[in-house]
Amino acid sequence: MESWPSGISAITLFVEDLEAAKRFYGEVFGLTVAFEDDDSAVFDFGNSIVNLLRTEAAGQLIAPAPVASAAHGSRVQLTVEVEDVDALCAELVGRGVELLNGPMDRPWGIRTASFRDPAGHIWEIAK
Repeated sequence: MESWPSGISAITLFVEDLEAAKRFYGEVFGLTVAFEDDDSAVFDFGNSIVNLLRTEAAGQLIAPAPVASAAHGSRVQLTVEVEDVDALCAELVGRGVELLNGPMDRPWGIRTASFRDPAGHIWEIAK
């Protein structure tokens, strides 16, 4: 049997407004779309990809599980390691991103801050 997991290759996030999500990921992360079609846009984060998928198309991907709306609250936090949390926070705020919290020192020994994408997914930056 193959040893696993060896890493996460893809994360699919369900979004109500694909165009707004594409703009956000392009502007905030400075990435270009690696692939897109009518229902999705893929961004390459190096060791993994983030696939933004219209909620209308998500049902066929995860059936019979239901697709929940963003109105029900966040169910995921994605963490990206960075060199300088404070400097990146200043840059994000300059790009119009509203921080949910931070920068702050956590009791478990890391410095973090978090923000939300247009679909309600929480992103944390950490050092």
